[in-house]
Amino acid sequence: MAGTGNEQARKTAEGLAYHTGFGNEHSSEAVPGALPVGRNSPQRAPLGLYAEQLSGSAFTEPRDHNHRSWLYRIRPSAAHPPFVRAAQGALRSAPFTDCTPDPNRLRWNPLPEPAGPVDFLDGLWTLGGNGDATQRTGMAVHLYHANTSMERRVFGNADGELLIVPERGGLLLRTELGLLHAEPGEVALIPRGVRFRVELLDAAPDDGRGPASRGYVCENYGRPFQLPDLGPIGANGLANARDFRAPVAAYEDVEGPVEVVNKFCGALWTATYDHSPLDVVAWHGNHVPYVYDLRRFNVIGSISYDHPDPSIFTVLTSPSDTAGLAGVDFVAFAPRWLVGEDTFRPPYFHRNVMTEYMGLIEGAYDAKAEGFVPGGGSLHNMMSAHGPDRETFDRASAAELRPQKIDDGLAFMFETRWPLTLTEQARDAGHLQHGYDDVWQGLQRHFRP
Repeated sequence: MAGTGNEQARKTAEGLAYHTGFGNEHSSEAVPGALPVGRNSPQRAPLGLYAEQLSGSAFTEPRDHNHRSWLYRIRPSAAHPPFVRAAQGALRSAPFTDCTPDPNRLRWNPLPEPAGPVDFLDGLWTLGGNGDATQRTGMAVHLYHANTSMERRVFGNADGELLIVPERGGLLLRTELGLLHAEPGEVALIPRGVRFRVELLDAAPDDGRGPASRGYVCENYGRPFQLPDLGPIGANGLANARDFRAPVAAYEDVEGPVEVVNKFCGALWTATYDHSPLDVVAWHGNHVPYVYDLRRFNVIGSISYDHPDPSIFTVLTSPSDTAGLAGVDFVAFAPRWLVGEDTFRPPYFHRNVMTEYMGLIEGAYDAKAEGFVPGGGSLHNMMSAHGPDRETFDRASAAELRPQKIDDGLAFMFETRWPLTLTEQARDAGHLQHGYDDVWQGLQRHFRP
């Protein structure tokens, strides 16, 4: 049964209001009159607040790539003591040099239950990644498990933005710009540099089935996520901008020690403030966090024949310097209808120049009959041959092709242009499945010349 802290967090989460729209310029004030009118940095900011700009892009980037927000806060961010190195736990960053990139197909079970009290930050566990955090290129795949809320503790990531994908347990995210509520089936996007705290909305189950909260995190070192261009699809489809929810201003006026953990060039640094840094009373701009419900994704698919490429399921993309070649794509396999005639309907066998890490939020994935479970994940590095397992292939090859609704599973993919190199802890993990290659054994020869 949820404790008092979980109950209070859930009550707060369920009563939240939001701004809507992805990439919009929003304005918000928790106290009337806190936002200055007609200028960003007046000689004296209203209500005795400090004006501060948070820049998520270089000042001179083109307007449509420029990300910044003006914050009006009780104390400026500059008012803090020195940071000192902190323990890394199981969190790692690029460049990943522990292991040699592995061409084998790999699959993991969910993270084991944490030993003792673990919050979101301490529960981060890095599977691997690519690029270089110091050069702002590439990405990392993390998992998390937690059984307690972050208390008097705040986290900020200078290395990149964080896309949080809950698989078990709801989250209340208290950010500098306001509060977000994310449940399994939703995702939360925290921009580079925005500080936040994670509170759990559910208590750990009494039957020992695992932590109260569990999920996945994509750390994007490169260009900020944006909505993909729609091209011939036209003006509507995929993830609609209006369905992304941004917070309204909400501040903490808290005195006393608060630990602030900063991730900088791969290392964790910590400082103890004498106040909460979540003290922004008003703000305006477009460098803001979001939450998005994956069930609102407007799936586009074939209504004649053949299975479309999975790129048609792209929710968000981080472009690279090569058009159409993403540093990382976030792809969701949401509920949808399959109606293709004379078509093998599950995902086809393929080898891909892109690298695919896939996770499962709920239910089952239509290309894998068993072994791929919620909270687990699979990695198919570039040009590694993969596709449906033997049981799925046999069933789909003989199925009657009536219209079919896929609504018993919710899977996703982090897809990246570079190979993903594992951490040692992922390579040697006890929850790594051995014999994953066996799912393709028994695919018999049917050729009859």
